[in-house]
Amino acid sequence: ELKSKVESCARTAEDFTRLYYASVDNRRHQMGRLYIDTAIFSWNGNGANGREMIERYFMELPSSSHQLATLDAQPILDPAVANQLTYLILTGGTVKFLDQPVRNFQQSFIVTADNDKWKIASDCYRLQEV
Repeated sequence: ELKSKVESCARTAEDFTRLYYASVDNRRHQMGRLYIDTAIFSWNGNGANGREMIERYFMELPSSSHQLATLDAQPILDPAVANQLTYLILTGGTVKFLDQPVRNFQQSFIVTADNDKWKIASDCYRLQEV
C-alpha cells in the first residue's frame, strides 16, 4: 500500500508542478485557485495568509520564467494529517524575473486533496543567493 501511495504522489507532483509554474509564469490572475482559503505563503522571507492575499502578492511580482531541475515528493502518512490525503512536494531550478539575472530557487509545498482538486496548504519559495 505504501508503494502505491508513493507512486501516486510522484504522478501528482509532476502534474501539479507543471500547472503551478505555468500559472506563475503565464496566468498569475488565477493563482488563488491553487490555494486553500487558509493557506500560508512565504516568498523569499515575505509572507501572506489566505488565498486572496496570496493572489494579490503574485500580481505584484515581475514577470517570470521558471525551469525545474529537481522534483521530489512524498506522501504525508495518514495519522499525521488526520487521514486527509496530503503530499509534500519539493522543487528546485532556475528563475528569470524581468530585468534581473537568472537565479536559482527552491520551493516546498504541502498540498492536500480538496474534492477532486489538489490545493496548496503551505508554500515556501526561496531565491538562492550565490
